[in-house]
Amino acid sequence: MGASENLLRTSKTIAVVGLSTKRSRPSYGVSEYMQAQGYTIIPVNPGETEVLGEPAFATLDEVPGTVDIVDIFRRSECVPEIVDAAIRKGARGIWMQEGVENEEAAAKARAAGLEVVMDRCILKEHRKIVSR
Repeated sequence: MGASENLLRTSKTIAVVGLSTKRSRPSYGVSEYMQAQGYTIIPVNPGETEVLGEPAFATLDEVPGTVDIVDIFRRSECVPEIVDAAIRKGARGIWMQEGVENEEAAAKARAAGLEVVMDRCILKEHRKIVSR
């Protein structure tokens, strides 16, 4: 089982960094789908107060409790600081959405024991698993 399948099968909580209330944004549609699949979605966006019925947090560090996956909908250059916060948070995995790549941050996350998925859509990967 690869990192993506393992994370999806064993996780319950996904902090979505960059989740917006704008329905036209990929972050909204992907998070709405994952929420409908039974995952708890935690919006992380300093410009939002609530998304998909869940309270939003300005930073990952402000999120209470544990997080299984940190799903990143931000530019690749923003990834290192998000990975640092995910490590502090004790997240189990980092998921960089399609078009988001940062090898240095991925290596740091792996060295800290996190599973890393890069440049892949969590919705598409979930659909592959459930269609088997």
